This record gives sequence, structure tokens and C-alpha cells, in this order.
Amino acid sequence: MATAPASTATHAIEIRDLHKYFGDLQVLKGIDFTVGHGEVVCVIGPSGSGKSTLLRCVNRLEEPTSGQIFVEGEDITDPDVDVDAVRSRIGMVFQSFNLFPHLSVLRNLTLAQQRVRKRSKADAAKTAHSNLERVGLIDKVDAYPAHLSGGQQQRVAIARALSMDPDMMLFDEPTSALDPELVGEVLEVMRRLAHEGMTMMVVTHEMGFAREVADRVVFMDGGVVVEEGPPSDILVNPQHERTRRFLQMVL
Repeated sequence: MATAPASTATHAIEIRDLHKYFGDLQVLKGIDFTVGHGEVVCVIGPSGSGKSTLLRCVNRLEEPTSGQIFVEGEDITDPDVDVDAVRSRIGMVFQSFNLFPHLSVLRNLTLAQQRVRKRSKADAAKTAHSNLERVGLIDKVDAYPAHLSGGQQQRVAIARALSMDPDMMLFDEPTSALDPELVGEVLEVMRRLAHEGMTMMVVTHEMGFAREVADRVVFMDGGVVVEEGPPSDILVNPQHERTRRFLQMVL
């Protein structure tokens, strides 16, 4: 059998013929697409379409059944790849905030820096302060998660991911667990990251955010990419009936 050609670092993320089964259930059915350096790609679609599974495969939180994923030219599905080294280049923000409740905001941001990046306490704190400033929470440096709103906790989670100096950020429905009035503050942080040129792959139900910020929108349903293109095409003039039906429900 012919070996697939090696990827180059032309793309930040390149996904080739990705399949994922959970037992007999096939969740991803041959996904192919790329994310360019500095590009913001929003992945939309109904619940159960495979969006979150796709995102979790990109940093190997889920093991692909078959196919290849390249991150900056490196095949991260290679059995010999250093998964921890790959993950250190990919920041991920989940629906739930996953903050350590017994640690202060500062310690939540410095722990992984010191253990994984091997930074000194002072250097880790300096980086943490800088990223809390970026998300507008420098005044919460000594607070504990229980004393923060959901929106503030999610912004701390974003600052924590940024403190690892990732090359790209993955967001898995980062506002879905928030009260509606708190969604805007998280999306504003994400807008700023996009304007700074951060490579971002975002699974979201926030169509306004996708329309405003995304360079490209990918619509998934039933474990496949149905169509993709600029927001002005996908959200305004979709070509596939499945996409049109979905957008009629959410817009």
C-alpha cells in the first residue's frame, strides 16, 4: 500500500480522511480540511454531528480510528509522536471551565507553566499577569474560581491556555455553558485574539460570531463536512439543503 505523502507546514492544521468510531458507532466519516496559519475557522452544525469529536482528535484527546492529522507539518497520528509536545503548542478551551477550585486564579495560570514549560515561579507569574490583562481580569489575580462568574471563569480558562504560548487555539463551544448575558464578554476576548492573528478553530453555535470573525465556516452533519466557505457564502447563501435547514432553525 502506498504511503501518504508527508505534509508540509503550509497549514497550521491539516486533516486527511479522518475516521472515528466509538464501538460500532461511526462519528467521523472521512473528514478532509485545513486551517491556515492565522486563520479563524468556525465549525457549525447540529448536536451529534461530530464537531467536538473532530476538535478533540486535533490534539489527541480522542484517538482517531484512521486518517492523518498534521499540526504545523508534523503527523500527530504517528505512533511515535510526542503527544505532550504537540499539546503544548495547542491551547484548548472547553465548554466547562476546568479550573482547579482550590487554587487561586494566579496559581491556575502558573501551575502548568512551571510543570510543563519548566518556567520559574517569577516568569510564570509574569506571563500569567500579562494574559489576565489580555482578558480583562488582572484585578482577579488572587480570587478563587467560586468567586467568579461563569464568564469570568471562562476568560480565566482562555488566559490559562494562552499562558502556555500556544501556536493555535481550539474552542469547543466555549459559551454554551454560560448565561446569555455573560456570552458577550467571552466572545469579545475571542474577537481580540482573532484580530491579533491567532490561529483558531472554533466549534460554536454563535452564528453572529462566526459571521463577524470567521475567515471560513465549516458546516458538519452526520460525521461529514457538508460544505465550507466564507461566512458570506455559508451563512447567507448555503448551497446544500442540509445547511439551509440547519440555518433556518438557528438564525
